Amino acid sequence: MIEMFDKLIAVNDHWAAEGMARQVLAEENRFYGGVADADTGIAWPTHTGTQMVMAFWACALSSPASRYYRDEAMLARLELASSFMLRFQHDDGTISPGWTNLHSPPDTGFVVVGLAQVLELLNRQEWEPLAQTRTNLRRFLERTVPAMATGGCHTPNHRWVLSAALGFLYQLTGLPELKERAEQWLAEGIDLTPDGEWTERSNGIYNGVSDVMLYHAAELFDRPELLEPVRRNLRMMAYLIHPDGEVVTDYSGRQDFGSKFDMSSYHFVSLLMASKDRDPFFAALAELAGEALDHPGAGPNNSLLGCLLRPELLDGSVEPGPLPEEYQVIINGNFPREHYLAEMAGAGHGGRIYHSRLHPEFGAPVARERSGVTSTTVMAETNAFFALRHGQAKLLAVGVGSSFEPGYVKMNGMEELEDGYRMFGVESKGYYAPIPSDQLPKSASEPVSPWYLLPHQLREVTHLQGHRVSVELKRTADGYTLRVVCQKPDPVLTQVSFVFGRDGEFQGGELEKADTGTQWWKDGTVRYVSGGDWIELDGGAHEHIAKSIRNVPLPSDCNTLIVNLITPYDRTFHIRLSGVEAQGGAAE
Repeated sequence: MIEMFDKLIAVNDHWAAEGMARQVLAEENRFYGGVADADTGIAWPTHTGTQMVMAFWACALSSPASRYYRDEAMLARLELASSFMLRFQHDDGTISPGWTNLHSPPDTGFVVVGLAQVLELLNRQEWEPLAQTRTNLRRFLERTVPAMATGGCHTPNHRWVLSAALGFLYQLTGLPELKERAEQWLAEGIDLTPDGEWTERSNGIYNGVSDVMLYHAAELFDRPELLEPVRRNLRMMAYLIHPDGEVVTDYSGRQDFGSKFDMSSYHFVSLLMASKDRDPFFAALAELAGEALDHPGAGPNNSLLGCLLRPELLDGSVEPGPLPEEYQVIINGNFPREHYLAEMAGAGHGGRIYHSRLHPEFGAPVARERSGVTSTTVMAETNAFFALRHGQAKLLAVGVGSSFEPGYVKMNGMEELEDGYRMFGVESKGYYAPIPSDQLPKSASEPVSPWYLLPHQLREVTHLQGHRVSVELKRTADGYTLRVVCQKPDPVLTQVSFVFGRDGEFQGGELEKADTGTQWWKDGTVRYVSGGDWIELDGGAHEHIAKSIRNVPLPSDCNTLIVNLITPYDRTFHIRLSGVEAQGGAAE
């Protein structure tokens, strides 16, 4: 594992230098000492901003292998940044990211977890010039205690961030109220399905956040049972990786949705679990994540920082085992999601949550298939229900948009067939009767009767309408067939969208530009080619001329084919793949 350590040092040195170039050095500048954000040009005291870069510098100064080891110029930058952090810490102990979440306990929690590890590393260095920085960091951390002991959160993963932060502060100060607050968060229970899916279904970002934070909480509070969710999520993640190492984000409930991520953010926690369990599977995940790693990581999840604090993580004593490469699995296939959804009415929140989401899609099934260079995802409860990667040719999303709601029709359930999957999406929409006169508020009889003061929950529903779309995806000798059916007799405008990557081009088919990045696919066989790979489709149609459907956003930076249908319809698309043999048949 010496090679991995050398890589971590080299990557950290690169980003440490890059961070120095962005530090604000003009004393008259309001953000003096902070590291300017690359996107906004403003320095923030966050775990992805100044605090993150401070971790780079601390690692470089502490490691003899770094070209910046005991570098006085970098030391001065670190001390300056620590003063910036103190200046931008509010009187209540919190920080504000700037883009949202002012005076934010959870964002402060992220910083606490990162800075506590930085302080621990610096405390191990026998180098007197670090004294002022150490003093500043400890002061910052101690000032966060009131906010961490009383502050709240927005999202599910924030609870585990705050629990880890409380653990580090408890280790630092010994104050019992910190442990008591963490126990309150942990008493809410773990939001993870038996197959390892977190509430936010965020394979690119927040899975890894929850994993590493729960690991810290488990260690700091001696709660080994908290490691079991980490194990389950990491084991699930092995089935959510494309052949090129990219992570499946096609159904995320957070900002990583549809964006490109790899496994690098799982490197540190995989190393921790491999060392803890002596498990070759986790060692293999760590190896895969390490190969992808080209950045040290955000403040709380910095692999080099973690390894400098725990040198045993890179001792090579756990040999990596195999990871699955050929499989057909359904994640959450047996999860009793309907049972939990049926209990939502009794929770008392009325379906509302402030500054967050309830995530009712939690536990929805996801089918994953991988064979050779082909990687397929079939998903419920998201805008797209199907995605296909075949080498360099990428069909990023297939979805059905309808004017019924209007919007995307989300598939509510999934049934496994012998040769594929059947899914369905059911919607209803009605109208609302007058409020009974004896239940009207006083404002109804006054000169002004605002709509928002009426008790709309008391209206009876009239003329309720239903809309059901069913989808069948079946494997064939050379790819797949995709059948989309809606038997509704009333004319409802529908679009089936096929979103391809922007790197390829279309050949053949009867295509016509509809809008930026989108083309009507009217008829014929169309082939999408990228590199030496292609995906070929037939089944196009053009039954109306709408360029788009309301509430059905289509990306402008992709190559999207739209098929215009009108109910009732029963349409089958044939999808063929280049150069592969599937189910015993040759594609070419």
